[in-house]
Amino acid sequence: MVTLAADPASDRAATRRRTLAVLNLLVRRDLKLRYAGAWLGYGWTMLEPLLMTMVYAFVFGVLLPTRDFAETPYVLYLITGVLAWNWFNTAVNEGMTAVSSEAKIVRSADVPRWVWVARTCTSTMMIFIFAIPVIVVFVLWYRHPVSWLIILFPLGIVLQFAFAFGIGLLLSPLAVLASDVKRLVRVLLRVGFYLTPVLYSLNAVHSRFGDYTALAKLNPVAGSMSLFRAGLWSNDLFAWYFYAAQIVITLLTLGLGFWVFKRLEGTVLKEL
Repeated sequence: MVTLAADPASDRAATRRRTLAVLNLLVRRDLKLRYAGAWLGYGWTMLEPLLMTMVYAFVFGVLLPTRDFAETPYVLYLITGVLAWNWFNTAVNEGMTAVSSEAKIVRSADVPRWVWVARTCTSTMMIFIFAIPVIVVFVLWYRHPVSWLIILFPLGIVLQFAFAFGIGLLLSPLAVLASDVKRLVRVLLRVGFYLTPVLYSLNAVHSRFGDYTALAKLNPVAGSMSLFRAGLWSNDLFAWYFYAAQIVITLLTLGLGFWVFKRLEGTVLKEL
């Protein structure tokens, strides 16, 4: 009787296909359940950031004018930043609890557990993409010119997705082992909102805070925002070496995230 040895390459390919199929299923389920029962459904992907933009525009555009610290029209500049930050903020918060929130399924699943973190990052990315028409409406309303640099927009999506995924991988096992992590991260995200150029332009405030802006431009979220805005405000771009540093930081975060996740996976499964 002759037995055929298993082909490692075909086994790996089958595992990848199964993993992608599970990820696709989880993302579809997440998008369906996220606004289940809400009258407006996916309308909330546009309405919620729009309302927050109106509040920020009133406070920082009317009560405390920031014309010297941001590009114009300010509302259009704001909505782009708010949508991008909402994606990152939600991806980190939900990625941090991705494993603990579905403990039973995670324990019994026959796929890599990092898929649950990837699910939160992917579904929040899709919500960001679904909300892009809001930006288009404001561009048309203000008749704002769009340059060829708009092709950098997808690069911003890739950079922010990779960074949020790395942060999620790093935090999800730590949040299971220590509940303080969740509280600490939420505080840091509130601080990060004001240190990231959502309400202002780093290039516009460079003359007053030169050293600070150089440090802030190393933030991959700041880099992705500048790429999202480049097609509308070309002077919002950073020097190329900042993007090189952001890519390195993102790759290091991804690598560290996978290492920590794999290292603590057994301990986390015992805690779930």
